[in-house]
Amino acid sequence: MSAPAPSTLAIVDAEPLPRQEEVLTDAALAFVAELHRQFTPRRNELLARRGERRAEIARTSTLDFLPETAAVRADDSWKVAPAPAALSDRRVEITGPTDRKMTINALNSGAKVWLADFEDASAPTWENVVLGQLNLTDAYERRIDFTDPKSGKSYALKAADELATVVMRPRGWHLEERHLQLDGVSVPGALVDFGLYFFHNAQRLIDLGKGPYFYLPKTESHLEARLWNDIFAFAQDYVGVPQGTVRATVLIETITAAYEMEEILYELRDHASGLNAGRWDYLFSIVKNFRDGGAKFVLPDRNAVTMTAPFMRAYTELLVRTCHKRGAHAIGGMAAFIPSRRDAEVNKVAFEKIKADKDREAADGFDGSWVAHPDLVPIALASFDAVLGEKPNQKDRLREDVSVAAGDLIAIDTLDAKPTYDGLRNAVAVGIRYIEAWLRGLGAVAIFNLMEDAATAEISRSQIWQWINADVVFENGEHATAELARKVAAEELAAIREEIGEETFTAGKWQQAHDLLLQVSLDQDYADFLTLPAYEQLR
Repeated sequence: MSAPAPSTLAIVDAEPLPRQEEVLTDAALAFVAELHRQFTPRRNELLARRGERRAEIARTSTLDFLPETAAVRADDSWKVAPAPAALSDRRVEITGPTDRKMTINALNSGAKVWLADFEDASAPTWENVVLGQLNLTDAYERRIDFTDPKSGKSYALKAADELATVVMRPRGWHLEERHLQLDGVSVPGALVDFGLYFFHNAQRLIDLGKGPYFYLPKTESHLEARLWNDIFAFAQDYVGVPQGTVRATVLIETITAAYEMEEILYELRDHASGLNAGRWDYLFSIVKNFRDGGAKFVLPDRNAVTMTAPFMRAYTELLVRTCHKRGAHAIGGMAAFIPSRRDAEVNKVAFEKIKADKDREAADGFDGSWVAHPDLVPIALASFDAVLGEKPNQKDRLREDVSVAAGDLIAIDTLDAKPTYDGLRNAVAVGIRYIEAWLRGLGAVAIFNLMEDAATAEISRSQIWQWINADVVFENGEHATAELARKVAAEELAAIREEIGEETFTAGKWQQAHDLLLQVSLDQDYADFLTLPAYEQLR
């Protein structure tokens, strides 16, 4: 008697989408189902381990490099796999969601790499999840174009040799995809995003002289990197492409991962291509992990925590040294400014700050950096061109002058800045505006001339939570309390209603966003991720 056929994935509670059958083929869904069977149990164990580690940090209020992996750090002989030609020069990378217009603009932007984002810059509606995949395949097949219904402007791809290389970012391990289930259990969003993309495009990308390249978000430990490495090995065998075809860049955007950078590269060494230093998610992770740690862990306003803050400098310099020691690319942070079409003076001031930031990264040894808008590509390019010249990267700069002790990474109290009342107002204003857009299916949102994504909302609500629970006193004498946060939020909601008009306000998700921000900012039980309760409301 033959074994019963394995269960297949069910599409649950989802309206049919145009051309979805091209993405959700039986063969692709069988592959995602197999990923789920093989790897979701380990993913679940690693999520539980995150909770255990958080409890340990709550008990000790400290972190250190891992004694059990000291031999990996001490062994100078290992390196990551050499970069493929398409990923050798990464001096400017543009980020953004995978809607049709953004896909064309990002590929045409002049950046070396496009981070095609299914994570923080994309609200995971079923439409965004499925049609984003379709847009990428259409781009590789050069059958993508777009006409803006408002302006009538048409968009089409440039010549193949002028296009950015795509590095795709799947969702973090904590998120489920409720519309794809196996035996009634939702598949992790990370496996859906990775699986559909890899299955449809791995060979296609190889044929184009590139490959399936990934950014791995929200990683908290080298064991999570090991899980991804095993997934890559399995996936390459499954679809029949050579081992080592995949390349992954890991975002070091959690404080725990900052203590395991070498180990993360080691676990992924046959598939690793670099590490990236972000800001908002990293700060959010510090608040999340050290929220019981008392006054010395209280962050000031988010805009006061620049990359030159001593503890942020320790993190970025350690990242560059670690990457170059192991032959990997070090990729810098985001320039999130959105140029104004009306105010040249605002642009001038912002462009000068961006240039200074990118000059600093290039001088520190980074091999490239992120921008959020095509107009910023030339600014970042000029900074890196000035240092790199014709070289594709500066991995030969080993930064052996850098020495970072464990305590340096969490020396938050080395900052002079303090939380301010205006900082509270800004956190509330940005939080409401971002969450409202996210609930409507938009993950990358221009707010106050900055391109914001889910990491922005996470640091905003985390700071409100931290300041209230630490009983911060602002410079105007007011105490950070739940009552004050509710008052500021009510005023902000009224101001938005006044600004956009009753009809537009009612048609949006403003009250829902206001309520959700207060829920995750004021609940005594701090939610691990804002996007978990938000996903329950995303329709």
